[in-house]
Amino acid sequence: MAIISAFSRRHFGKIASISGIAALLEKQIQAADQAAGGKGKVRHSVCKWCYKDIPLEALCLAAQEIGLESIELLDPPDFSTVKKHGLQCAMVSFPTIQAPDGTKIGPIPKGWNRLEHHDLLLQAYEPLLKASAEAGHRQIICFSGNRDGMSEEQGLENCATGLKRLLPLAEKLGVKLVMELLNSKVNHPDYMCDQSAWGVALCEKLGSAHFGLLYDIYHMQIMEGDVIATIQKHHAHFFHYHTGGVPGRAEIDATQELNYPAIISAIQATGYSGYLGQEFIPKRQDKLASLKQAVGICSVG
Repeated sequence: MAIISAFSRRHFGKIASISGIAALLEKQIQAADQAAGGKGKVRHSVCKWCYKDIPLEALCLAAQEIGLESIELLDPPDFSTVKKHGLQCAMVSFPTIQAPDGTKIGPIPKGWNRLEHHDLLLQAYEPLLKASAEAGHRQIICFSGNRDGMSEEQGLENCATGLKRLLPLAEKLGVKLVMELLNSKVNHPDYMCDQSAWGVALCEKLGSAHFGLLYDIYHMQIMEGDVIATIQKHHAHFFHYHTGGVPGRAEIDATQELNYPAIISAIQATGYSGYLGQEFIPKRQDKLASLKQAVGICSVG
C-alpha cells in the first residue's frame, strides 16, 4: 500500500506539474494573440460585377449554398434582393453624376482629387450614404481619380478637402467611406491612389474612423508586392480586402503566384473580423465552382 501511495503521489505530482505548464503555455499563447491583435473571423463576400451573366437572385441562392455572407458593389435598387436572402452588401458601389459638359463624375478616373468635382460628388454621395445606412450597409466605396498631370501632394490635399465635407454625414449615419487602392500598371492607367503609402497618408490627414482604405491584394501585388508586411504595418487603415489571382486576375488557386492562405492568416492575425471580397474574374466554364474553391482556399484559421 505504501508503494502504491508513493506512486500515486509521484503520478499526481507529475499531472499537477503538467497542468501548471499547460496553464502557463495557455497564458503565453493568449498574450501572443493579444500582441498580434488576436484572431478574427474573415467573413466571405463576392463582387457581383465578376458574375455579370448570373442574375443577382441566382447569385444570392448560390452564395447561401457556398457559405457567403455578402454580395458587394451593389446599388440601392439591389438592396432588397440581398436582404430577402439574408445577405449583406459589404461594400456599396459608387454613384455616378453627370457634369454640365456630359462628363461622368464618380467612376474611377473622375474622383475626389479635383476640386471642381466636389460639389457634384457631394450631390451624388449624400443620398447614397443615407440609402446605405437605412438598409444597414455600412461601407461605401470611393476613388481618388486619375492624376492627369496633378502632383501627388496636390491630389492628397484636394481629396482631403472634399472628403472632409462628406465625412460629417458619414459619422452621423454611422457609415464609412472606403477608398480603393488600384494598380495603374495594368488595369487603371494614371490612377492616383495606386500606392498604399499614399492612401495611408490620406487616412492620417483626415484622421477619421469613418474613412479608410480597400486593400485590393491583386492590385497591390502588381504595384508594390510585399503584401503581408504591408498588411501587418498598415492594417488599422484597411477597412476591407479584395482578392484576385496574379497575373491575370483569374482564380486564386495554384495557377497564380499569391499564397492566399498565408495572406488570409496574416489578415486574421491583425484582429480583422470584416469581410473578404472575392473579386477575381473566373476563367473556367463553371464560375460558381471557382467561387466555391476560392472560399475554401480563404477559409483558414
